[in-house]
Amino acid sequence: MFKKRLTLLASVFALFIIVLASCKSKYEKLKASNDNAKKYAEAVKLYNKKDYTKALGLFEPLVTRYRGQEQAEDLYYYYAYTNYKLKDYTSARYHFKTFADTYPSSSRAEECRFMSAYCYYLDSPIFSLDQENTNKAIDALQLFINLYPKSDRVPEASKLIQNLRDKLEEKSYANSKLYLTISDYQAAVISFGNTLRDYPDTKYAEEIEFLTIRAQYLYAYHSREDYQEDRYKSAMTYAQQFVEKYPSSKYLKEAKQYDKDSQDGIAKAKSVLAEALGNQRIAKKIAAKKDTVISQPPSEKGNDDKKIPN
Repeated sequence: MFKKRLTLLASVFALFIIVLASCKSKYEKLKASNDNAKKYAEAVKLYNKKDYTKALGLFEPLVTRYRGQEQAEDLYYYYAYTNYKLKDYTSARYHFKTFADTYPSSSRAEECRFMSAYCYYLDSPIFSLDQENTNKAIDALQLFINLYPKSDRVPEASKLIQNLRDKLEEKSYANSKLYLTISDYQAAVISFGNTLRDYPDTKYAEEIEFLTIRAQYLYAYHSREDYQEDRYKSAMTYAQQFVEKYPSSKYLKEAKQYDKDSQDGIAKAKSVLAEALGNQRIAKKIAAKKDTVISQPPSEKGNDDKKIPN
């Protein structure tokens, strides 16, 4: 009895394999055939069944064969979406843009222009990585808004642009803090300034302005004595502006302390420089100190016109 059941199961399995092979063979035969109309019809069926990989295999060779024909527009529309459904956003955005450029009078041109920009959005990486695609996505979405200002998709495009700008803001903020973490204080001051300039409404404004005080103070503290006065004065200016702007800040006490410490630092630097006037050994020691000026860190928007502080 057991052997009969085993034989029956083996037969059913073998039949299943034969049927499966037959189906695969049918697809491969169609793919290799010259029956373009049948390929197209089958590709649409596969697309509607969400078998996008097989659909793409049939759509791909048809794109060039149907060029200039009546069905070309529908075919290319399916082709662009098939790439999109397979999450090949690089190919999809190219084909959506090509569709919009090739068929500008089509009722689908607006949709495809938006989808091209949206594919850039989907390809935008996390904030810690290179943001080239993020900037391209912003440009593409803004172009869509400019081309179709009355489109129902404009609110969504605007929201996507804001999401992308938030990501750039996050990256700028994180990069600025990194300069402070690695003790590149001068670069930190400049980078914090760039972030505030590029994103004046940033939610990190208060923290950034406080960290600017800290970075400038530490920059002055680690400087040569003959440069310290000007650099401490900059720290004091940042601190006093912060106290005036944020009287209830949780950083208020520390900001005031940096102001006081900067005043003390100026007094100490003046004392050392006065002593060096009558002591050649101290003067040589000060002169021998290196005061490295580092190149300006880039703004996330690539708009670098801030001067390096003294």
